[in-house]
Amino acid sequence: MPGAGDGGKAPARWLGTGLLGLFLLPVTLSLEVSVGKATNIYAVNGTEILLPCTFSSCFGFEDLHFRWTYNSSDAFKILIEGTVKNEKSDPKVTLKDDDRITLVGSTKEKMNNISIVLRDLEFSDTGKYTCHVKNPKENNLQHHATIFLQVVDRLEEVDNTVTLIILAVVGGVIGLLILILLIKKLVIFILKKTREKKKECLVSSSGNDNTENGLPGSKAEEKPPSKV
Repeated sequence: MPGAGDGGKAPARWLGTGLLGLFLLPVTLSLEVSVGKATNIYAVNGTEILLPCTFSSCFGFEDLHFRWTYNSSDAFKILIEGTVKNEKSDPKVTLKDDDRITLVGSTKEKMNNISIVLRDLEFSDTGKYTCHVKNPKENNLQHHATIFLQVVDRLEEVDNTVTLIILAVVGGVIGLLILILLIKKLVIFILKKTREKKKECLVSSSGNDNTENGLPGSKAEEKPPSKV
């Protein structure tokens, strides 16, 4: 049976876990690496392709290390390595495995860009390209992001015929509804004006009849009797 002392240990364990979580939270939310929304890209054989990569850190960075690696079913290699001294320095290449690769990164305007361009693509370039970043200022915290590149003969053209037809039909229906509403408002306006005009005509006609026929309430009754 648990002793009375166990009741005091439980809150202590929870407190320790909470403090550890608070300590780790800034770390998990600090260094981030992104290759954009499109993680699967296609490029034509013989052309060039931009492989984007950016990083961010809530705590800043110093002597940050980065590298691009290539990984396929039968090969793995480091394509390029480099460092970024601080937030005011552009990335510097320290190792490059392939002359077809060019670093196009920059830290200007806080872009923290370490993207690369791969020229003269070959079918063998198909595979995974991973951007790795390590920040010594955050106890060598590391993060990475991956792009899958598929080199093809030609890019397939997307047939937008169905989409255009759907858009045309939807646009036509919306236009027809707007036209119907406008016609409805116009008809209501005309009917309203017609009723008002008819009402004015009836009132005017009724006043004329009473005056001419000498009916009660007409001006004919107001004439004084003639003197003898």
